[in-house]
Amino acid sequence: MLSPIFVSADAQWEKLLSVWRMEKRRVVFTNGCFDVLHRGHVEYLACARKKGDVMIVGLNSDDSVRRLKGPTRPVNDFFARATVLAALRSVDAVVGFDDDTPLRLIELVRPDVLVKGSDYRPENIVGADVVLAYGGRVQTVDLTPGFSTTTLIEKMRN
Repeated sequence: MLSPIFVSADAQWEKLLSVWRMEKRRVVFTNGCFDVLHRGHVEYLACARKKGDVMIVGLNSDDSVRRLKGPTRPVNDFFARATVLAALRSVDAVVGFDDDTPLRLIELVRPDVLVKGSDYRPENIVGADVVLAYGGRVQTVDLTPGFSTTTLIEKMRN
């Protein structure tokens, strides 16, 4: 297994992906805020990782999380969230993005498999059309019932 690493969306990606492609590794990509990591996240990432050989997690920047989730989020800053994700056995690389969606990152990475939770319909997954156009796969993974970051944060506040 590779050691998890942080990379940025620049030439480092080209080098890293080139090595993985040369080694014929199937690249899995997923993304999210992963603000307060919980059991549901860990199980989701483990299932997603089984769809290929290496797993890249696109991680929303702090500004992106605020735009998507509101002014009180994220609870944990980008570096804290990236550090925890990178420590997971199922994650091979973490890369941040500042856009509201990971579309540009997906176009750059060109994953073999794009994965999101089963709360998304495949046709509504950002980047699905791009991945399918070059012959990649788009798959969903069942979510662990009863686990939600929003619910967890509300519980902690009450």
